[in-house]
Amino acid sequence: MSDPFATLFPSIEAISPADLVAAMQNRWWRLTNLYWIQNKDGVAVRFNPNEAQRKFLLEMWYRNVVPKARQRGFSTLIQILMLDTCLFKPGTMSAVIAQDEDTAKQIRNTKIKFAWERLPAFVKEMVPLTTDNITELVWANGSTMLLATSVRGGTVHFLHISELGKIVQASPLKVEEIQQGSIPAVPPTGILVIESTVEGPHGLFADFCRTAQANADAKRELTPLDFKLHFASWWDAPEYRLDPRLQVISPQMNAYFERVEAKIGRPIDPWSRAWYAKTLESTFSGGQDKMKRQYPSFLEEAFEVSADGLWLSEPMARARRDGRIGKVPLLPGYPVNTFWDIGTDDATSIWLHQRVNMMDNFVGYIEGSGEPPSYYVRGLEDIRAQRHFVWGKHFLPHDGSARRINAEVLKTYADMIRDLGFSNVEIVPRTTDLNAAIDGMREEFTRYQFDEEACAEGIKHLDGFSKAWNATQGVWTGGIMKNGHQHAADALRQKSQAEQAGLINTGPSAPRPRRRASAMAA
Repeated sequence: MSDPFATLFPSIEAISPADLVAAMQNRWWRLTNLYWIQNKDGVAVRFNPNEAQRKFLLEMWYRNVVPKARQRGFSTLIQILMLDTCLFKPGTMSAVIAQDEDTAKQIRNTKIKFAWERLPAFVKEMVPLTTDNITELVWANGSTMLLATSVRGGTVHFLHISELGKIVQASPLKVEEIQQGSIPAVPPTGILVIESTVEGPHGLFADFCRTAQANADAKRELTPLDFKLHFASWWDAPEYRLDPRLQVISPQMNAYFERVEAKIGRPIDPWSRAWYAKTLESTFSGGQDKMKRQYPSFLEEAFEVSADGLWLSEPMARARRDGRIGKVPLLPGYPVNTFWDIGTDDATSIWLHQRVNMMDNFVGYIEGSGEPPSYYVRGLEDIRAQRHFVWGKHFLPHDGSARRINAEVLKTYADMIRDLGFSNVEIVPRTTDLNAAIDGMREEFTRYQFDEEACAEGIKHLDGFSKAWNATQGVWTGGIMKNGHQHAADALRQKSQAEQAGLINTGPSAPRPRRRASAMAA
């Protein structure tokens, strides 16, 4: 394929007026001649897409997801491309969604307006800017660019969602707005680009990445609504290089590079190795988890890293290493308990549990939202009928004893499931210290085993159970992020709280021998 950037037109400084009209119709010429940006040193330079940026432009699809190493220039590229589209495609409705208002303002001032103000005068006269405020730019050709934290309503022809990974970690409500309002606003013929560093292994950005990866692995023909993956690592960035004479590479570090080379199918030269080792040492104090998250060598590596803000990242990683997430059979003769988190207007989550000797086996999980107690009892009874076991106890959280409005009488949730046939119901006392209760669950986790098939949805929620993010201080707090994953974790937490309250027998458990009927009974 010929390089479309190698146009037949000379640079803007050397082009003749006769050729300029034709050159202005060529997007590649415009991108490499009209626009100015600030480089990493804050110096104004003419925009000239680097190798990774050109690759993206040549391979861009309708829906694009870009997991990337830090500072690879994708935000700048996409915003220059969006500006170019607004100027040369009349009536374009475009939008940039940033992680917060300050970032949106910064994008406007340092990227969009910076490039606009340095355009040749004849371009600005041809398409004058008619509206210029903090959140909106409008041009005389009918094109508009919004800069905000979400976009809802109307049609957006070109949408850029910047740092969705950070938005996922910091603001679940914004993620919901983006998923339900902003993304659907882009028609199948529009362009959607989502780019971010991988801030955690779970959430909407991670889901889009994995879906796009699956499409690529299967060599699936994409529809306009399918996401295409564009991964940008650190090892092919010309700026991420250091004189190898200035950095000693340890044998362990060289072994890591050799594993990466085998994975990516290309060598990593000494200059790139030196930069990586020095950055790991000086910026991240040898913390490879943080290095992998900000500068992943390949996509799977970014998702292997446990995020700082996940409550159960270490217990879940240890459970996987120990083989405690896998095939966990439901054993006959052992009663099955249930542990609930009850939602009135939101999710209800229920774990199915067997105590086998000193291990806690979780052999099933169900959930729903906005359903009555009968829905869950029916679902649990269907599982019992299919898997042939007997019920033990049903552990409800403290609000299971709160009176609820029923068609006939005020009843508790416990009353309602008892009426439906669940007789052995226990109410788990309310904790006075949520963080201590979570720590209690974490301490018990070494005894937990999960059937990965029967508990698949619950396991996903435990992986995503997150601390709350304090955007003002930029730190994780001890609270719980309301991201939809908390319900399954709250249900599981009833297990440790019930045991601490003495509601569960902590001694060895074994099947009770069946008593032989006497002749008189017969």
